[in-house]
Amino acid sequence: MKFGGTSVGSAERIKNVASIVKSVKKRGPVVVVSAVTKMTDALISLANECVNGRDSSLSRIADTHNAILTDLKLPTSLLKKDFDELKALVHSTKKSKKLDQKTLDHFQSFGERISSKIVAAHMNSVGMKAEAFNAWDLGMGTTGAFGNAEPLEDSYKALGENIIKQVNEKHIIPVITGFLGKTRKGEITTLGRGGSDYTGAIVGAAINAEAIQIWTDVDGIMTTDPRIVSNARTIPELAFEEACELAYFGAKVLHPKTILPAMEKNIPVQVLNTFQPKNKGTTIVSTFDSREKSAKAVEALSYKKNITIIHIHSPAFFDGSGLMSGIFSIFERYKKSVDVVSTSVVSVSLTVDSDDKVDDIAKELAKFGTVEIVKDKAIVCTVGGRTHAATVAASIFGVLGKNNIPVEMISQASSGISITFVVDNKDAQKAIVLLHKEFFG
Repeated sequence: MKFGGTSVGSAERIKNVASIVKSVKKRGPVVVVSAVTKMTDALISLANECVNGRDSSLSRIADTHNAILTDLKLPTSLLKKDFDELKALVHSTKKSKKLDQKTLDHFQSFGERISSKIVAAHMNSVGMKAEAFNAWDLGMGTTGAFGNAEPLEDSYKALGENIIKQVNEKHIIPVITGFLGKTRKGEITTLGRGGSDYTGAIVGAAINAEAIQIWTDVDGIMTTDPRIVSNARTIPELAFEEACELAYFGAKVLHPKTILPAMEKNIPVQVLNTFQPKNKGTTIVSTFDSREKSAKAVEALSYKKNITIIHIHSPAFFDGSGLMSGIFSIFERYKKSVDVVSTSVVSVSLTVDSDDKVDDIAKELAKFGTVEIVKDKAIVCTVGGRTHAATVAASIFGVLGKNNIPVEMISQASSGISITFVVDNKDAQKAIVLLHKEFFG
């Protein structure tokens, strides 16, 4: 059971979390928590202040957590060691005036380390046997890619053994820090923003959980962004492949990597609302085959703005062997992911999600032909079990055509679960509204 920042954002919300966990105590719950809402940003701000010799955010961070402790009738001494360590880090960073990603990970770690202690202490105060754990103390070893670390393969075995021991032998409900790990050298790492979801899935896979629950502040995965379409609705069930497409192309509910450990173990992922715990939310199942009969042509729409297109034009494409591998090797060298690819006899077009390093990449691509960079674009993705049906593409592009929304690139998944296309930034939300009306009324 992974609870996000808004779910643990105040004393009342932590009480609600404890109530939800208590209701399933007989099922042997394992809890993963994020930092208190907005706390990671506050810790990043504090780290940057220290470089300039200031630390004004420190008192606000302490006050926020102490207020929660007071409201829960817990002693402020609970967090003394953590704040002593944070103050020491503040002092050393102000003195050095240097901030690298390794130090920033150390700063960010305090959010989850503190929230896990508060949640566990409150659970104990209401009659549950809980204990807070830093993920690394249970076996979460990671690579040394500070800011975006990956779990080491042997972490799964260690986590599984240690957590099951706590649950089955000691009858404890572990409350584990999301987002965090340590290298073999003992250096604190983070798994990237949204990494608490990833931790939840890693832990779930490690213990062969019956389900992985992502508790958030919405009623599951929606047909589209409800801030754009007021009548967006919850999707009861999705396949892993569909959820991955939505997550990758802009849906904010799940961290894209969250799906992967669960997929490998065929563990269902439930996206649930902490504030409406009786709602069924969305269940993500292992394969599309298991839900094919109930699948709709289009289940959801997502979008990603501020995309950059790189067009490469060259007559050499007509009979050039190895050109594509040469092009992609450049992107690989710059560690630049490509989202959508479209080819013709004399050109290839690719999209990337930011213009970072694009100018350098373009210089190297120039050896293959004329390079054109087009910015301020957006990818719109339609996801569903039967997007390959002839009527779906006809409906999509018919609606866009009638409303004068030009499409620059089109790509369809070979599995038939998605159609993506590129439009101007200014047309993205309009396209979402129109297509939602077309497919969902």
